[in-house]
Amino acid sequence: MKYTKQEVLQFVEEEDVKFIRLAFCDVFGKQKNKSIMPRDLERAFSHGIAIDSSAITGFGGEVCSDLFLHPDPDTLAILPWRPEHGKVVRMFCTITTPDGKVFENDTRSILIHAIEEAKESGYNFYFGTEMEFYLFKLDEEGEPTKIPYDKAGYMDVAPDDKCENVRREICLTLEQMGIYPEGSHHEEGPGQNEIDFQYSDALSAADNAMTFSTVVKAIAARNGLAADFSPKPLEGKPGNGLHINMSVKDNDGRLHSSSIIAGVLQIAEDISVFTNPSEESYKRLGSFKAPSYITWSRENRSQLIRIPAAFGEYIRAELRSPDPTANPYLAFALLIYAGLYGLENTCELPPEANFNLYTASPEITKNYAKLPMSLSEARDKAYNSAFIKEHLPKSLIQVYCDK
Repeated sequence: MKYTKQEVLQFVEEEDVKFIRLAFCDVFGKQKNKSIMPRDLERAFSHGIAIDSSAITGFGGEVCSDLFLHPDPDTLAILPWRPEHGKVVRMFCTITTPDGKVFENDTRSILIHAIEEAKESGYNFYFGTEMEFYLFKLDEEGEPTKIPYDKAGYMDVAPDDKCENVRREICLTLEQMGIYPEGSHHEEGPGQNEIDFQYSDALSAADNAMTFSTVVKAIAARNGLAADFSPKPLEGKPGNGLHINMSVKDNDGRLHSSSIIAGVLQIAEDISVFTNPSEESYKRLGSFKAPSYITWSRENRSQLIRIPAAFGEYIRAELRSPDPTANPYLAFALLIYAGLYGLENTCELPPEANFNLYTASPEITKNYAKLPMSLSEARDKAYNSAFIKEHLPKSLIQVYCDK
């Protein structure tokens, strides 16, 4: 549900709201927040709430540490796991500098700008995510272990699947927040799960992805478990992916795909450090249905991009390389720009690689470019990329590329 400023003020007064969390994230997508009381909400809307950003990654250090949070009323949501009396609500924020300018490393604002550029070019981008996570047991002191909650496999059912009640609680909590999961199931790894989202506009999809990780961790903790979104929690077992489904329509509602996919394929190496930003990310790629070659195909899960079987408005492209350590605001922004690059340059798709890349011979795979296979390689690709320099601020590139 969308709210106006006045509706938020009224909601807070009428619904016994005692705390308002002003949510944002650092450049790597780690969610942060500052809580305020209802009496400060009008000031938050009018002038913003000051934060000391000196200890937040990518926000500039001690020299220029004053930034302001401006809540977006559209994103108001109750946190259902908090007390029913004296409710807690959350809104995502725009971040500005003291002179009122949007902070250049506010990744949510970077996505908003990409969406606006796409609209000016006559296109609307839509995203849906499939996010995987493990559930691990806690030790006697309440600290996470690496002991999976169950030993079930892909799409197993209870009693083998012990995670189903946790997934159900997660889905019901998301629905209470106005976020509607499309499906959920046990994944291939022991204690591994996947929950998929309905398609939505790019900003809502990114906000939902941020909300999702918070909800999963909160519900897991309430059940005496730890949720792990890292790319490779267990050696020799499937990693966690963040599969990003993407479709594009022009202003007349017509779907576009081939040039967009071609654009993403051409830019795939350059954006890898943003879709796979950790050392552990590169332990996942190339095994257990995680891609390593820059290829595409219909339905084939060994590809970087696959076109799932679907009809009409449900036709989409699925990017399979990202993992949950990616900042969804940055990932979606860069995919929008890559898609626009493909459209503006009428990029042509390479031939479809309709075979299993995991079992293909070296004679075949030598003909295909590979994604960066280490963090250092991905950093070098991004740092030297004209595409990245055109669309992201220098200070943010330096943080990601460790320069």
